[in-house]
Amino acid sequence: MSDRSGIFAGEDPFAIARAWLSEAEASEPNDPNAIALASVDADGLPNVRMVLLKDIEDAAFVFYTNYGSAKGQELTQSGKAAFVMHWKSLRRQIRVRGTVTREEGPQADAYYNSRSLQSRLGAWASQQSQPLSSRGALMADVAKITVTQGPTPKRPPFWGGFRIEPVEIEFWADGAFRLHDRFRWTRKSANDAWDVQRLNP
Repeated sequence: MSDRSGIFAGEDPFAIARAWLSEAEASEPNDPNAIALASVDADGLPNVRMVLLKDIEDAAFVFYTNYGSAKGQELTQSGKAAFVMHWKSLRRQIRVRGTVTREEGPQADAYYNSRSLQSRLGAWASQQSQPLSSRGALMADVAKITVTQGPTPKRPPFWGGFRIEPVEIEFWADGAFRLHDRFRWTRKSANDAWDVQRLNP
């Protein structure tokens, strides 16, 4: 669109998202890659929680979690997700909706191995989203896992990535007098071209 310039300029929404995240990394005090991830359960009831986005690929957004967690089960069941990234320091946000697939290959192994040993062992020990009798019980499980898995644990088969391929991305920036700038990129599938529209605030 002719008036899509400045921070909104470009023909690749993933490049724009990476540029915005790069700016946020210089201004946000904590977790500039945090996203509020939404899913729905089997009854269609929404669920939302904060997770850390780990990669913006050429055509998808990637994060990692326990597949047995509530979010893992919901995303696997529905195959769809939405999230928002909000940067208070920049007064900007990105909203994404799309389809979900698992990342269980070498990329997931590489990310898992890049984490601290304590985090890798914690991934084995935590039965994420399940009831827990006490923190002491969790720490005891970590101790057992430390003995059985050793100093170089492999990625658990129940832990890995989710890749969100968007069919909709919206870039939002604060404007004076609440006259915000909003541009929505939409497409029917990951193979289709993007259509970009300016939206009312």
